[in-house]
Amino acid sequence: MAAPKKKKSNKTKPKSNQPKLDYRASPSHSITPFLMFNANIEEVAKFYVSIFKKSKIITASPMQGQFILNGQKFSAYNGGPEFQFTWGVSFMISVDTQKEVDYYWNGLLANGGKELMCGWVQDQFGMFWQVTPKILLELISHKDPEKAKRATDAMLKMKKIDIATLKEAVS
Repeated sequence: MAAPKKKKSNKTKPKSNQPKLDYRASPSHSITPFLMFNANIEEVAKFYVSIFKKSKIITASPMQGQFILNGQKFSAYNGGPEFQFTWGVSFMISVDTQKEVDYYWNGLLANGGKELMCGWVQDQFGMFWQVTPKILLELISHKDPEKAKRATDAMLKMKKIDIATLKEAVS
C-alpha cells in the first residue's frame, strides 16, 4: 500500500508580521441599528429608500420593517408617540462633492424636515442626520491650527455645509 501523497499548500506568506484578518459578517454578531419611530414604518422605509441609491426594502408594514440604506441594514418599529429621536444619536452621511451635499440635504428636508446648524438636518420622521463633506473633517482638523480655526469658524456660521466657503476660509 502506497503512502498518501502530501498536498501542496497554496498559502502565501504574509507581507508583514501582522496577522491576516478575514472579516466575515455573521448574523449573530452583526450590529443593526434598531429604530423606534412614531410613524408608519412602510412610509419611513419608502422615504429613505427613495433618497439613498444603493438601498432596498426587505420587509415593511405600518408597524415594523427592515431596509438597507447604502449597504447598512436597519430595523424599525412604530413604537408610538413616547419614542422621539434626539441629537444624541444621528447618522452621518460622508460625501465628496457639493452636489452630493445638496442632494442629501434637499432629500432629507422634503416633506417637513428641518435645517439645523453645522450640516445637521432633522427629517420628517424626527431622525437626525449629518450631511458631511469629507473635506470638512480634513479642514477642521488641519495641521495648521489657524487654518483649522478658520474652517471651524466658517462651519459654525452654516446650516448646510458649503464646500467653496470652507476652502475660501482656509486660503
